[in-house]
Amino acid sequence: MAAINPSDSQNTHELLSNLALPKTDATITIRIIKSFEFRTEKNLVLHHINFETTTVDDLKKLAREAIQTQQGWKIYRNLAQAKDNETPFLDTLKLYTKAHGTKTSNLIINLDHDDWILDDGSKTLTELGFENETEISFFNRKLYEEFKSNPETRWD
Repeated sequence: MAAINPSDSQNTHELLSNLALPKTDATITIRIIKSFEFRTEKNLVLHHINFETTTVDDLKKLAREAIQTQQGWKIYRNLAQAKDNETPFLDTLKLYTKAHGTKTSNLIINLDHDDWILDDGSKTLTELGFENETEISFFNRKLYEEFKSNPETRWD
């Protein structure tokens, strides 16, 4: 049996998870936020997303479709539906963190960096700098603004 040589480990290259998959076949986590004050959210993991062709509007559509069709999302389904030609309850995406990046101390959403809100629905995820294992939040913009002005959580 050969001895283990520690210097051999320097020759092996372990890819970081954000570089492990190409931008044409990436995984993304979307934090579907139902309530800011009660910190009610559920993670939706989407696989095989092509960041080079998927736009912000496409991603919203994919998330809403997954909520409507996948098991375990029953209490969230009304959030994904548009009523009477109105905008659906879930209307805004915001970057939460990239793989190996720092996370906010707020467990529900990062309240700083409003420039991370994805306002331009026509931009591709590659144009926005998305990498494999990026996490984003999907929420109602009006409720976000209200929570941001008074960020108190409730337990009742």
